[in-house]
Amino acid sequence: MPMDFLRRIEEASLPLAIHDQADIECAAVLVAAKLIEANLPEPGGIADRPGVILHITALGRAELNRLREGR
Repeated sequence: MPMDFLRRIEEASLPLAIHDQADIECAAVLVAAKLIEANLPEPGGIADRPGVILHITALGRAELNRLREGR
């Protein structure tokens, strides 16, 4: 779940390398929604290349706040 992933990385030290394919897929959804900025491997690219979460955007922080408030 991309939003669960966003919550999980909220307090992480960034930039953050991610290796798990499920995490990379969640990150791709969050990038598309403009909630994070990241350098991700191309789909079908080199499988052992990690993705790197650069930062959570202002929109991503607002979404995290909205989720905490239960809206």
